[in-house]
Amino acid sequence: MNTLNITFPLERSEVVSMLQHFKISPTRQRVEIAEFLFQRPQHLSAEKILDGVTREGNRVSRATVYNTMGLFSNKGVVREVLIDRERVFYDSNPEVHQHLYNIDTGELTDVYDAEVEMVAEPELPEGLKIIDTDIVYKVTAR
Repeated sequence: MNTLNITFPLERSEVVSMLQHFKISPTRQRVEIAEFLFQRPQHLSAEKILDGVTREGNRVSRATVYNTMGLFSNKGVVREVLIDRERVFYDSNPEVHQHLYNIDTGELTDVYDAEVEMVAEPELPEGLKIIDTDIVYKVTAR
């Protein structure tokens, strides 16, 4: 992810600048979606984003939210966290971190490297390099 130094919440002008930094045209809908996302570090599904953006009085379609989140993820604005085929979260936290997913509550929380003993990187075939790592610990009550 192309990280930026973000201080939450982002103001509208900061959202526009951030989108331009990632070479994304700041349409009204994209700005409204990004403003909602970058109120604080959070993990949201596309449906939660749609609910939140419309609750704030903005008019945006479900297709626009899904398309925008795909764009934001592809460009590195947010991190897509895939739990399974039916559960995808979008993470507004640009810091390097891993995730803890509670199967019982459906909650996704951040885990930082200092809290995790990392294993050595795997030996890769010649010419390849690791560009990103996503670790999601799935937990349940005992």
